[in-house]
Amino acid sequence: MLRGNKVLLRARRADDIPILHAGLQEDVVNSSRAAVGPWRPIAAPSEHSPFVVDDKKEDLVHFSVVALDSEELVGTATLWGIDTHSRFAHIGMGLLPTARGKGYGTDVVAVLCHYGFAQRGLNRLQIETLSDNVAMQRAAERNGFTREGVTRSSAWVLGEFMDEILFGLLVDEWKPASND
Repeated sequence: MLRGNKVLLRARRADDIPILHAGLQEDVVNSSRAAVGPWRPIAAPSEHSPFVVDDKKEDLVHFSVVALDSEELVGTATLWGIDTHSRFAHIGMGLLPTARGKGYGTDVVAVLCHYGFAQRGLNRLQIETLSDNVAMQRAAERNGFTREGVTRSSAWVLGEFMDEILFGLLVDEWKPASND
């Protein structure tokens, strides 16, 4: 388990899946904005749920996000596309609707940075987010990420192309958060 100031990142449990599925997958708009491919209906107990963890994939690490104050499951966090040769990875997360706007996202990014840099020995972490996802942009910037560019019309979302913003952070630029 990895502890931040507001959240705990832990291994995904079977009882997390229906909660994450109902709060994130069944929200067609949010899921369409977060997923790489098109949204499709998937039954919660299905082995095809995006929240089922395949521990055999070495380039992907899934966490469940738990609020420290309430001990409630509030979302999911991922280090994905882990490249052990070039020592870099991408950061992703999804917060349940009731958990948004409470500072959890910034803390999740901080904990994932610690995991990526201190535990995995990575040199670079990257975040790609839709141009209108101000919350993720702020979480990246508050954790020292640099806005590196825009990929124009690179995401097909709900019938329109959207720009994505690319953020990067190098281990030498990283300032570990203190857990007060």
